[in-house]
Amino acid sequence: MIVGTSIVSRGAWQDAADTITLDEQARHRRRMAMVSDGGIAFLLDLAEAVLIRDGDAILLSDGRHVEVKARPESLLEVRGRNGGHLVALAWQIGNRHLPAELHEDRIVIRKDRVIAEMLEGLGARLTVVEASFDPEGGAYGDRHMPHHHHHTDHPEAGQTLPRLNRGLTGYEPKA
Repeated sequence: MIVGTSIVSRGAWQDAADTITLDEQARHRRRMAMVSDGGIAFLLDLAEAVLIRDGDAILLSDGRHVEVKARPESLLEVRGRNGGHLVALAWQIGNRHLPAELHEDRIVIRKDRVIAEMLEGLGARLTVVEASFDPEGGAYGDRHMPHHHHHTDHPEAGQTLPRLNRGLTGYEPKA
């Protein structure tokens, strides 16, 4: 069986033998049986799970490259009234550990009815879009890494908790 042994970054490879079109979740794998768009069957077998970006290539054990294409997905585009409001919305999204694609004027997340209702309740403007999803990787390089902290409303001595959820409908950033 042909094996996909490593990921080669966009621009660091030439002449793809084929392409494979994957959504964001399928692009974040360590080991998985795959079939390229043109029918090349192979086993992706990496040392660890990595987020494969649009334009990267999978190096196959026979020396060929398969270019990865990001499949369009149904996503939510989140916009705030202004930059401060968008930051407050980003805090709410991050507090729920949701993968998010961050832009200067908007945040893109997976379509989710419950999250959409929460964000609308906080004054967000939402638009459903079909696009490829390329979320931030996280501070530790792997957004699926386990972590250990507790979500409480009780700060440790000397700490303060964000109060961004208070009165967001009239939120204005401080000058």
